[in-house]
Amino acid sequence: MSQLITTFQNQQGQFWQALLEHIQISLISIFIALLIGIPLALLLRRYPKLAEVVLQITGILQTIPSLALLGLLIPFIGIGSLPAIVALVVYAIFPIVQNTYTGLSQIEPSLIEAATAFGMNRRERLMKFELSLAMPFIMAGIRTSTVMVIGTATLAALIGAGGLGNFILLGINMNDVSLILIGAISSALLAILFSALLKLLEGAKIKTIVLSFFIGLLILGGSYYRPHRDTHPQITIAGKLGAEPDIIINMYKLLIEQDSDIRVNLKTNFGDTTFLYNALKANKIDLYPEYTGTITSTFLKSPVQSTDPTVVWQKAQEGIKALNHFAYLSPMQFQNTYALAVKTDFAKAHHLKTISDLKNVPDLTAGFDVEFANRTDGNIGLKKVYGLNLNVKTMQSSLIYKALNTGAVNVAEVYSTDSQIKQYGLTVLEDDQNLFPPYQAAPMMNESLLKKYPELKQILNQLSGEITAQQMIEMNYEVNVNQASPEKVAREFLKKNGLI
Repeated sequence: MSQLITTFQNQQGQFWQALLEHIQISLISIFIALLIGIPLALLLRRYPKLAEVVLQITGILQTIPSLALLGLLIPFIGIGSLPAIVALVVYAIFPIVQNTYTGLSQIEPSLIEAATAFGMNRRERLMKFELSLAMPFIMAGIRTSTVMVIGTATLAALIGAGGLGNFILLGINMNDVSLILIGAISSALLAILFSALLKLLEGAKIKTIVLSFFIGLLILGGSYYRPHRDTHPQITIAGKLGAEPDIIINMYKLLIEQDSDIRVNLKTNFGDTTFLYNALKANKIDLYPEYTGTITSTFLKSPVQSTDPTVVWQKAQEGIKALNHFAYLSPMQFQNTYALAVKTDFAKAHHLKTISDLKNVPDLTAGFDVEFANRTDGNIGLKKVYGLNLNVKTMQSSLIYKALNTGAVNVAEVYSTDSQIKQYGLTVLEDDQNLFPPYQAAPMMNESLLKKYPELKQILNQLSGEITAQQMIEMNYEVNVNQASPEKVAREFLKKNGLI
């Protein structure tokens, strides 16, 4: 519990922003679903046969896995809040339509006949007593949709829409239970709170309910209001999940705002490589740090047959410019590449310094993730280049360090700047046959951004050749283990090295 409280205190700034984003996405989705669902149910009441078909279709849409739905939407409407809202609306409509239709259908026909006899038309019947009688059903549908939407909205973080899901994704990425609990518990409490508020409205008059929803809509609109508009030019910089990208983009922000009149908006823990790349292509963001090896192997689909960092960077720079007209500036010194690590006492006992030394140790069990186990610059390369035939156990990357620390595996796939290397006191084996390609971080952006703000090149290139692997490990350790803020760690490094 104390660890959970400490983590929450250290993450307060990001928490309140994530909470606001979560509420905004959820409420927008609910309001849109209401605007579609209730009129649709009123229309279907007049066409019972059509109603059965529509309810079946909306029910089927709700069975589509949310991750699959988000994936299907990305090619058409990109990433960010829009596809998340569309997906949430799809899930929210069915309970609203079904309950509204059921509530209206349950009204005694004799009441409708009596109202007609008194001269009421369809609209008057609806407003004077039909909606009142159906309201408990309607509110139950809205409550169900609201709880469902708030829970499902955690997945919005996967496509860069923010929200409490950021904490869950970051916690999984860092194997930090406290972060996962912060995201999960907050989402659950939010759902309970809104469910309780809607429960209070179930017995209220229609005017009170409509007024309450109108007030909610005004508050939602007000949450987007920014009273003081900054007249400075602004750019948006995003980073992948994890401490390292977070530290790097904070360095970019500090340098840019010190040496120019540009103001920087940060999107931390924005998502994985694919989402950031697509966001940059769609001009949803202006800049993000990418790794040389990732560009050559993932985007260019042509891994460079060289382990010279300069050659790989040049190929990445030329290739990404030809592919997307992206500018790719000079990289930092450290490489966040693949590596093999063992516990230090195991290394001493078996005299291990290089990967080649592993051939002298029989019956080794290795912990790899599925991707590394099947990569040519992973386990396939270890067999071909080093002649290693390891007993491989595949597992989620966040579990590999725990498996190594507990002795479940002897050798682990790691990234060379991971904070866990210091946290668990591991020995990283030298890649003496140069199997693993260079992965150096450098800022990537549209060429149009550099034309608009040419000063960015000189500002960001101040980090060119800076930051050793050991320095990056130390900074990652400060954020992941000591719970220091990435902004503070970035600022301290830049000050120490005379850059600010």
